[in-house]
Amino acid sequence: MDSTASATIPGERGEAPFALEIRDVEKAFSGIPVLRGVGLNLRPGTITALAGENGAGKSTLMKIASGQYRADAGTVLVRGEELPTGDAAAATRHGVAIVPQELASMLEMTIYENIFIGRELAGPLGLRRAEMAAEAEKSLREFGVAVSPNRRMGTLPVGIRQIVEIIKATNTGARVVLLDEPTSAIAVREVQRLVDVMRKLRDQGVALLFTTHKMEEMRQLADHVVVLRDGRLVLDADMAATRDDEIVTAMIGRELENLFPELPDHGDEVVLDVRGLQVEGAAAPVDLTVRAGEIVGLAGLVGAGRTELIEGIFGMRRTQAGEITVKGRRVARNRPDASISANVALVPEDRKGAGGVLSMDILDNGSLPRLSSFTLGGWLREGRRRAAVQQATTSVRLKSRGMKQSMETLSGGNQQKVVFARWLVGEVDVLLLDEPTRGVDVGARSEIYRIILDLAAQGMAVVMASSDMPEILSLSHRAYVMREGRLVGTLRRDELADPDIQDTIFRLASGLLDSKHDDITIDDTKGRSA
Repeated sequence: MDSTASATIPGERGEAPFALEIRDVEKAFSGIPVLRGVGLNLRPGTITALAGENGAGKSTLMKIASGQYRADAGTVLVRGEELPTGDAAAATRHGVAIVPQELASMLEMTIYENIFIGRELAGPLGLRRAEMAAEAEKSLREFGVAVSPNRRMGTLPVGIRQIVEIIKATNTGARVVLLDEPTSAIAVREVQRLVDVMRKLRDQGVALLFTTHKMEEMRQLADHVVVLRDGRLVLDADMAATRDDEIVTAMIGRELENLFPELPDHGDEVVLDVRGLQVEGAAAPVDLTVRAGEIVGLAGLVGAGRTELIEGIFGMRRTQAGEITVKGRRVARNRPDASISANVALVPEDRKGAGGVLSMDILDNGSLPRLSSFTLGGWLREGRRRAAVQQATTSVRLKSRGMKQSMETLSGGNQQKVVFARWLVGEVDVLLLDEPTRGVDVGARSEIYRIILDLAAQGMAVVMASSDMPEILSLSHRAYVMREGRLVGTLRRDELADPDIQDTIFRLASGLLDSKHDDITIDDTKGRSA
């Protein structure tokens, strides 16, 4: 369907107008085009997935539709009425609401205060708080959220805060709801609740547009899919009639034949040896080994303790006992500086909060962990620093406008590349990865996989925690399954290739299968297997 051409059809046939029409919208920042004549339509009572690589223009399009950005050209119409461009208040009045990736909740205020902010109920004696709380509780119940409206927003998990933002939007009369990466920051167990809320809104006639990098979410939710590439609309189709490979090809402009490259062989030398490491709060101590060039995956359900283990090895999370050695040299526990000195690097799950400093440029981010190696007598050796960061960013194939480009202006995939590159300005023997492709589009994900394999091929010992099962199965020479902070099974490469292995991993992770049960070689929970 050509959404631009069809925008006037409903009116011609006497049909109800589209809930939202975007016609020939263009936008550039500092002379660089971000949107190039984009047009799309949202029908009432439908869910549309907006796909595209990082930097394709998805968030910019949503911000123009919701009045946060002013378009350079083009129009936005709600139920046939044109919106003034760059006027967020007008968009709200016309029933367009956006739930951004970075939620704008007032964390010190209660749920009901957040829902009614800007439209408080007041009487001659002041605010009618009991009435607002009762109305908020009714809305929460309607969307299946069993929490008190008097709870402070800051005490809620991100998934619940997100639903509160949706309730706030729909309570102001929103008939078009735009959700930017709604599942990127919420736990797996909260995703189904969000799915139920989105479907409920669709059934009430609301038009929803959401962005995601996950094909399974598009399949689960979307009636329609539109794809942006380099600021242009390149696909606009019914979801049921579109194959996954068509969507991926539209996103990246080429067929993605080999998402996961072939694993290189690893060496025999034990690089990382962890013995009896008791992470604070974990049910049992952990033993594991990683050899030179080996990629060891950490699988498990949400809350299994994968992040805690990786942070414990690096020294960011407190450990109460145990021994960590790198190439035979003991590394002091609970000291990230000792880990860095021992050539241990960490790429954390939260690249924006813990991986990089978004307000700083690429050069400063790229040299931050090893800044001392570029100083002499208190003076910064700028030429040496720039050369080292340039070499490191080139090795990860970073796409940028130069060393002085701000980190926050990069796409998610390129931000992740900077987080990788910042360690490569020095020597790395152990690379700890926590959800290395979270929030990264499929094209950049393929590039990151190649970076990981290239680094392993250089002899690095890699530990990778991931909730993405294909990553664990395809990138790991060996995988540990975790539950409650302890290792409950070890799977060799040949076992990871078993067609039924995902079910086995789930049963191990959930406690339905004992690690010394059945015919699968998973009883080496000490991690000493080859």
